[in-house]
Amino acid sequence: MPKQQYEFGAFCLDPAGPLLFREGQVIPLAPKVADVLLVLLENCGKVVEKEYLLRKVWPDTFVAEGSLARTVSILRKALGEEQEYIATVPKRGYRFVASVRQPPSAATIPTVVPGRVLLAVLPFQNLNSDKEQEYFADGMTEEMTTQLARLNLDQLRVIARTSAMTYKGTGKSIDEIGRELGVTYILEGSVRHWGDRVRISAQLVLAREQTHVWAQSYEENVADVLKLQSQIACAIADEIQIKLTPQDRRRLTRNRSVNPKAHELYLKGRYVWNRRTEDSLKKALDYFQQSLENDPTYAEGYVGLADSLNSLGYYNAMPPREAFPKAKGAAIRALQLDDSLGEAHAALGVIKRDFEWDWPGAAKEFKRALELNAGHADAHNWYATLFNMLGRPEDALKAKAAALELDPLSLSVNTDLGRTFYFARQYDRAVEQFQKTMEFDPNFGITYLWLGEVFEQQGLLDKAISHLEKGVGIAGGSPYALAKLGHGFAMVGSCDEARAVLNQLRELSSQRYVSPYDIAMIHVGLQENDEAFSWLQKAFEQRSLWLGYLNVEPQLDPLRSDRRFHELLRRIGLLNRASHGGQLIS
Repeated sequence: MPKQQYEFGAFCLDPAGPLLFREGQVIPLAPKVADVLLVLLENCGKVVEKEYLLRKVWPDTFVAEGSLARTVSILRKALGEEQEYIATVPKRGYRFVASVRQPPSAATIPTVVPGRVLLAVLPFQNLNSDKEQEYFADGMTEEMTTQLARLNLDQLRVIARTSAMTYKGTGKSIDEIGRELGVTYILEGSVRHWGDRVRISAQLVLAREQTHVWAQSYEENVADVLKLQSQIACAIADEIQIKLTPQDRRRLTRNRSVNPKAHELYLKGRYVWNRRTEDSLKKALDYFQQSLENDPTYAEGYVGLADSLNSLGYYNAMPPREAFPKAKGAAIRALQLDDSLGEAHAALGVIKRDFEWDWPGAAKEFKRALELNAGHADAHNWYATLFNMLGRPEDALKAKAAALELDPLSLSVNTDLGRTFYFARQYDRAVEQFQKTMEFDPNFGITYLWLGEVFEQQGLLDKAISHLEKGVGIAGGSPYALAKLGHGFAMVGSCDEARAVLNQLRELSSQRYVSPYDIAMIHVGLQENDEAFSWLQKAFEQRSLWLGYLNVEPQLDPLRSDRRFHELLRRIGLLNRASHGGQLIS
């Protein structure tokens, strides 16, 4: 038999959670706060002794009376000050004094499925005076986020690192951050690293009330830093009553040691990798390689290596035939060492999608990645890109929505959502999404490039050129950005300017890698189809990842009726996956 619900004033407490509602809306309460309310309601009108409350709410745990008083204070704030619900009985305890109604059946209140607990890990404070140690504090933040994100996502959602890091050094209050991210709890903390020791202090805060519900400090040898992170994750799960699966428990209790030097270099690699510029990706690659030289069995180091190579291939900073095979070797080695790393499966999915054009294989790896770590925002986003390539915008939008739920402030995810609308030819929605992303960061150059392409398709050519030029300026004249501007010049009839860009790209190709696909697109704009197909053939031979978008790229419409285009689709494996109709093997 389900427990009876309790109604008082505008509130209703469902003991099954316990969950507190006010006029149908859930009022966030920390578990211990809700437990205190339930005990008081069960004894409505009676004095509930302090000792009894302490035994009922904190069984088998010593808790001082001060903690009970703070919990009651939090509860009173949640209930508001319109009327008195809880009276203090001096030297004895508390009494629930408001009228309580018990509805005759649960049918009087609609059944509400409780939502997941939403949590954000704010950037840990670096307590070392040496600012060079900033990478260590940021690394602890990222690893703590990953530890928690791997837990049961049916009950817990953890905001991704990218969004949480935007609050580094912020002057915003906890409740402001909580509202902006839509989270119930915030984990904040500090890190001190000296010699071979590390100390992590962490506090779990109920965002709305800005009240600490749990705090603890841990100190260990730096080789056992993963043990500290697991202890924190377990403590948080217990505090917010997340039911850990057997797999969660096994993973959190493995407590394997790490090679301190390898781990330090890995954290430095992630610190610069997260900047996602060409220079930072090359630095990250070097750090991950050094990490693996110190410990060739460090699985996470191979994941970092694969991610760096994948990104360098994606941004055309390395030839695809150089970047992606090396990335594949690193991802496979990571999985040989630890098959439970969802991040390694996600990296392998990118390789199968962007280099091997193995669509079912890519889907399999992304699915496996999300089975192992459903909180991996990048895996959701990368899976969505696969759906984009296959002309399945509805599935892409669902996956992008999952990525945004986890990483709402990510520039790349927000930009990729705009691309999804672009590929689906929903240009007005694409414009709206790109402009929204620009509000996050007006200096994110790739957004201008993509918005310029949308304006091209809408026939707003002057606006297209101005946005493309702005994107090139921010991107520092990268070949990828220049090619988009060259195509724009061709579309407005500025053929001399378009050919000047072609010449510039050819000169750059003697200094660095320039994708044949980029050159092909300018020839498409110039309506030089034979030249375009010649360069697309070279792009095929070099395995340009952008060929995966052949079915959905609007700029390629002038080529679609040519038999050479269909032959190219066949060779890439897209011929039977026509736009908006392709099927993906599950």
